[in-house]
Amino acid sequence: MRYPIHETFHSWQGEGVHLGRSAFFIRLFGCPVKCPWCDSAGTWHPDYIPEQIEKRSPEELAEAAAAVGAEFVVITGGEPAIHDLKPLTDALRAKEVAIHLETSGAFVIQGDFDWITLSPKWQRLPLLENLDLADELKVIVEDENSIEKWIQYLGDAIGKAPVWLHPEWSQRENSEVLESITSTVKERGAPFRAGLQAHKFFKADLLDPSSAKPSPLGGNEELGY
Repeated sequence: MRYPIHETFHSWQGEGVHLGRSAFFIRLFGCPVKCPWCDSAGTWHPDYIPEQIEKRSPEELAEAAAAVGAEFVVITGGEPAIHDLKPLTDALRAKEVAIHLETSGAFVIQGDFDWITLSPKWQRLPLLENLDLADELKVIVEDENSIEKWIQYLGDAIGKAPVWLHPEWSQRENSEVLESITSTVKERGAPFRAGLQAHKFFKADLLDPSSAKPSPLGGNEELGY
């Protein structure tokens, strides 16, 4: 078993409940969801796919994760759940490493995780069984109507876990988007929380030379997005 790797790097978690904690990221290649504002387009977009994609065994990845001494490992993508992650989580368990997953929830989750962050996408909606597994939800707010649409869709899934409201990165200075988040948190309270990709302000990921060159689609008019 060998996994296609887009990048591995040591940084800190820039989002959600575990914000600010030391983390080792394993970003797997491949994503059928294909969000038009994706900030990891190198995992799937033809304009950004690298010429060569490294493949590494679960044991190699677990060794690398354990060596840096981070508080936990984040398996992300792309969409990591398109892969059978059980061999990888088994290898990480053998190293006594805490394991987090970041997923759209659109595919069956295979593996043993300490924490699951589920970020639903309209391009491919999450499986209901995965909504029940989520320890936190991360809703991407694309415009001033996004939050209400997600509230209508998610229904009873809201209330079981914190719901982070993140402005889509290219909209981070859009006053209507930001006001919609603020209004929701003020008017509804828990479980809604205002969120942001804090690591991007610090450029924290880029300080590890193993991290990949950024490939965001959002707001890139030259690409037509």
